[in-house]
Amino acid sequence: MALFKKRTVGKPGEWYYCLEHKKVEEGPECPGKDRFGPYASRTEAEHAMETARERNVQWENDPKWHDAPAGGRNDE
Repeated sequence: MALFKKRTVGKPGEWYYCLEHKKVEEGPECPGKDRFGPYASRTEAEHAMETARERNVQWENDPKWHDAPAGGRNDE
């Protein structure tokens, strides 16, 4: 008896962006390691790479997420 069943067909209305094929998919067609999602709409999935770039810029500029400088943290 399998503990985890592999879902072979996605649910209608779940949208993903495949990083391998650079295309939008309804329901997951490709492995999870190769996709972003799920998204609520095809349009959101089409803009997945743009959304990821924007989030990366926000993260890179967020002072709470930067590692401490080589000399140690200076929180004071």
